[in-house]
Amino acid sequence: MLDVCLLGTAGMLPLPNRWLTSCLMRFNGEGLLIDCGEGTQVALREAGFSPNPISIICLTHYHADHVSGLPGFLLSMGNSDRTEPVTIIGPKGLERVVNSLRVIAPELPFEIRLHEITEPEDTIEIMGYHIHAFKVNHNVLCYGYSIEIPRKGRFNVEAAKEMDIPIQLWNPLQKGQDVEFEGKTYTPDMVMGAARKGIKVTYCTDTRPTASLVEGARESDLLICEGMYAEEEKLAKAKKNKHMTFYEAAQVAKDADVSKLWLTHFSPSMTGHKRYMKAVCDIFPQAELGEDGKFLELDFAEE
Repeated sequence: MLDVCLLGTAGMLPLPNRWLTSCLMRFNGEGLLIDCGEGTQVALREAGFSPNPISIICLTHYHADHVSGLPGFLLSMGNSDRTEPVTIIGPKGLERVVNSLRVIAPELPFEIRLHEITEPEDTIEIMGYHIHAFKVNHNVLCYGYSIEIPRKGRFNVEAAKEMDIPIQLWNPLQKGQDVEFEGKTYTPDMVMGAARKGIKVTYCTDTRPTASLVEGARESDLLICEGMYAEEEKLAKAKKNKHMTFYEAAQVAKDADVSKLWLTHFSPSMTGHKRYMKAVCDIFPQAELGEDGKFLELDFAEE
């Protein structure tokens, strides 16, 4: 299963009851963090997690409220005796940004590996995660991320028996390995069915509604999407600053046919979030307000 924890829901600046933007996912003991605003490591601890198992950090863009927590976060990982590499993924300029932030965290006991996104879309497969990055529309270069956990097809026992494939070869074939045995080559496609529906979570902040977001989020089990403003009179401001309203995010969720929407990245000026949710749910009934520490376990669908 894939665990999802929304660590921080604030946009622009942290508030006493709301940490800056960040989201944690966990699969098979490996953690993935999206964005690392100021206070992320505190938010992580408050949610009951440790930074040490996090091997992948995805950065949407380089505004301070999304990256300013990175140096302290890396230092905390180092102080937790981490020695395994950490991969950081982000838009063009990643090396410059990370090296600049690391001026105050120059010595770490683990390797930093950088993956810079240079095209409108990119796909990275690492540690069981299938990461799809897609460009969105903010006032600086910005990407959304879809995180997928693929699911293999079923092993066809009858087909394996009919082809007299020795039982000791079944396990490597299930793992996707070609096997040579007694002069014959056996391949997974001989015994594996079509891939089944996996798990998909899409995370996107700081953008206007775009076709790339709708397609990137298509049929996600969960869409975590910014709702910078809820007041209808703030639409013009949202357009000017390249952000989204609650209602636009709900329409994206509807158009993308996702299962659930969590709103996040709220303006510091916004209060009384709940009173806007009826109108949001009129557009997309499975919409919920994001909260710091909001947690969800996603498992493969039963068949």
